[in-house]
Order: sequence, then structure tokens, then C-alpha cells
Amino acid sequence: METVFSYVVSLWWVIALVAIAAGWKFVIRIFGIVMIPENQIGIVVKRFALFGETRLPDGAIIALRGEAGVQADTLAPGLHFGFWPWQYSIEFGNFFTVKQGCIGVVEARDGKALSEGRVLGRQVDCNCFQDARAFIEGNGQRGPQIAVLTPGTYRINTQLFSVREDRAFEIPDGQVGIVTTKDGASLPAGEIAGKVVDGHNSFQDPEVFVENGGFKGLQEQVILAGRYYINPMFATIQCVELTEVPIAHVGVVISFVGEEGKDVTGADFKHGNLVSKGEKGVCSEPLDPGKYAINPHTHKVEIVPTANVVLNWANDKSEAHKLDERLSSITVRSSDGFTFNLDVSQIIHIPRTDAPKVIARFGTVQNLVTQVLEPTIGNYFRNAAQHSDVIGFLSSRSERQEEACKAITSALQEYNVGAVDTLIGDIVPPEALMATLTDRKIAEQRKITFETQKAAEATRREFEKAKAEADTQSNVVASQRQVEIAEFNAQAAIKKAEGDAKAKTLNAEADAQVTRVNGEAVAGRTLAIGNAEAEVIEKK
Repeated sequence: METVFSYVVSLWWVIALVAIAAGWKFVIRIFGIVMIPENQIGIVVKRFALFGETRLPDGAIIALRGEAGVQADTLAPGLHFGFWPWQYSIEFGNFFTVKQGCIGVVEARDGKALSEGRVLGRQVDCNCFQDARAFIEGNGQRGPQIAVLTPGTYRINTQLFSVREDRAFEIPDGQVGIVTTKDGASLPAGEIAGKVVDGHNSFQDPEVFVENGGFKGLQEQVILAGRYYINPMFATIQCVELTEVPIAHVGVVISFVGEEGKDVTGADFKHGNLVSKGEKGVCSEPLDPGKYAINPHTHKVEIVPTANVVLNWANDKSEAHKLDERLSSITVRSSDGFTFNLDVSQIIHIPRTDAPKVIARFGTVQNLVTQVLEPTIGNYFRNAAQHSDVIGFLSSRSERQEEACKAITSALQEYNVGAVDTLIGDIVPPEALMATLTDRKIAEQRKITFETQKAAEATRREFEKAKAEADTQSNVVASQRQVEIAEFNAQAAIKKAEGDAKAKTLNAEADAQVTRVNGEAVAGRTLAIGNAEAEVIEKK
């Protein structure tokens, strides 16, 4: 029996310890002690107040001075005393965590009414909505809040604030963000977008935007690629591609916002106004090739080619720029009453400095083609064809092309467009005329063929004659050769006889000369001797 009794006593002690372990929170709660876990906060609700203000002011839901109701101050993790269970109830709430790449959008259930014209509660220094008392005492306004929570963990009194998580705005590379705000001053009459406001950190500090005079609605300012913590209750973002000006083109900017523009073209240009940058109208300075962050709702960029542009007046033929896709072959009537089509290619050039003038005058390059080039070139060739018959027009094509180039160049100078060259392409005469011309050409070709055959026959006869003469030429050459040999032999004999005679004459003359010389020598010797002897005798 004692063993059983000891077992029962031990069991009761175990049960008591388990009960104490299981109900310690209840036990300490009886003594007014509240323990808040480390990852939670305690929201205090006061059932009644014994002293001071016992009731909340009309319209208020958060107690600041100990009134009955939800208390502004929350309980941080840890032990708190004096919260008797018959007077206070404690609601446990989790910390609110805003993940990376997200924001917390806050709405307040208590506070002042929104200011007239405002749709968001103004920003209040309340430790990121973690200090409910500071929010209300700082004249925080009920409703959606203009401030947001950035990534992190917060202790929020969920009886005062409701928080929802939303994605941060991501603008991809190669795009810009077009901003439309929901708070701020109303746009002035006649304006379509709010002017640029400084200091709001790309709309991430909306309170500064509003305080610095920002307007609600479409904004002229854009934001570049990146991540932005922008309150979706304050602004919406539309992503659009960067404005690209290709190589060999310029971009003429047409601004729908800014100050009223003052014309900078002077008195010589009477077909439109050009303004300085930042003013409404067509900007006098075009954009060079590149990519630009431009708001397409407040600015329009007309792309103008600055390289040579080929325009074809031809059916089913168009260049890549598509400016001539509506052009077709030109139908003209000649002086002899025939109607025919001709294809024309016109090469034009718009200088960079004249591109804004072209846009100010015509609006687009397509309008230039439609309003100027198409009627100018079409009418020129129609007028030119009326002064010539079809055959003459066809035969003088080069001269027509040169005249057209000069005339069109002169006409386009007035429109700030350079005419590089005018080329006449395919000419399609009437079928009936073509049949006549074909028959005539066939007859001419037949005549030429006959003359050619006749000339060939004459040539053949000459060839046969020459061939016969060539066949007898060898005998003639042999006979001529024999005659030449005989004449050569006779001449050789004559030459030999003449040589012999001359040789004998020369020999005789030589002998006589020798005899004469010898006699003269003997005579001289004899005379010398006689003279010598005579001189001796004379001396003796």
C-alpha cells in the first residue's frame, strides 16, 4: 500500500509540474505580467479607464492619453508589468518584413483628414510608421500614405496601419519610365504635363515633389533604367523604348511643353517657327545619331535622313525607307497624242542644318514627298512630254534627263532640299506605236541583212580572184628569179672585162712611169757627174 501511495503522490507532483509548465503564461498573466516573444509585438487594448480621459475623442480609434480602446504604444519583445487581465487585453502581432525588390504601401486608419486637393497623407517623422504616437501627434493624416517602407523588418501597430507589399518598379535596359503622378497641384490650363521638379530623387521622395510645386498628372521628366522604390499610390510608370536616331539621320525635336517659344529663324524663313531648346515648338538644334531618354508623350522626334535618299516613281518598287511606297510610274501625253508611262528616280539630300526647317514647314519628310516632290517631278515630265512626240522623247532621253535635273534642282532649293540627280528609268510607249516601230526596225534589219549578204558575196569574189592569183604567183616568181640571175651574170661578165682592161692599162702606165723615173735618175746622175768634172776642170 505504501508503494502505491508513493506512486500516486509522485504522479500528482508530475501532473502539477506539467500544469505549471503549461500554464505559466496564464499564471503570470494573473499578476499583470506580459511576456512578448522576440519576433512579435504586443498591441494593447484597454477595456476601461478609471482616471483622466475615459473616452476617445469623436472619430478617433487610437488612444494617446490612456483612454479606453486601442493604445498607440505597442509592447516590444520582453517582460512588461502592470497589464492586469481584467483591464487590458494583449494582441500579439508578428513583425512586418518587406522583402528585397519590394516596398510596403501603408494606409492609416486614424489621424487628421486629408488636406484639400490631396489624395495621400503627408509624410510624418514617425520612425517608418513604427511610432504610432508620433504619427498622430505629428498631425499624420488618415488614408493612403505618401511615404513607403523600403526593404527591412518593422514593428507596426496593425490597429493603426495596414501595410501591403508591392513590387518595386523595374525599368529594363534600353527603356525609360514615363511617370504619371496622382498627387500634387493641378496642371495649369493649356498644359499637358508637369514641369521638371528637382530634389525628389526620381519620384522616390514624393513629399519633396509636392512641396516643391510638382503637378499631378503626366510628367515631362523621365526616369532611366534601374530599380525605384516609388509608391504605386503616388505614381504609375510606363516603360517605353529609348528614342533612337540612326546613323546618317538626325532627330528634329518637337516639344509640346515648356515656355512659349520665340522664333529664331529670322525674317527670311516665313514657313514656320524654330525655337530654342526647352521651349514649345520645333527645336532649331537637331539630335545627332544616338539614343536619347525622351518622353514621347511630351516630345516628338521626327527622324530626317541626311544621307542621299532615292525616291522611285515606279510601280511596285520602293526603297527601304518607304518614303516612296505611294509613288507610281508617271503617265504623260506626248504632242502627237500618245499616252505612255515612264519611271523616274530622284536622289535628294536634306542638310543637317536644314532638317528643322523642313520639319517646321512640312511636319514630316513624308509630307515633303507628298506635297512637294511628287507634284513637282510629275508635272515637270508631263509638261516636257507635251512639247515632243513619243519618238523624239525616246531618242532624246539623255538630254531630257539633264534638263530635268537642272529644273528640279532649281525648284527644290526653295524648300531647303538639295536635288542630287534625276534619272529617267524605263519608258513604256503605247503598244500600237511599239508595233509600228517594231515593224520598221525589222524592215531596217532586213535591209541591213541584204546589204551585208551583198557585201559578203563581193568579198567572196575578191577572195576567189586573189586565191587564183596566189596559185600562179609561184611560177611568176621563179621566172622573175631566172631573169634576175641572167642579168646578174651578164653584169658580172661586163664588170670582169672592165676590170681586166683597167688592170692592163694600169700595168702599162706603171711600166712607163718606172722607165721615166729610171731615165730621169740616170740623166740626173750623168749631169751631176759632168757638172762636177767641169767644175774641177774649171778650177784647175
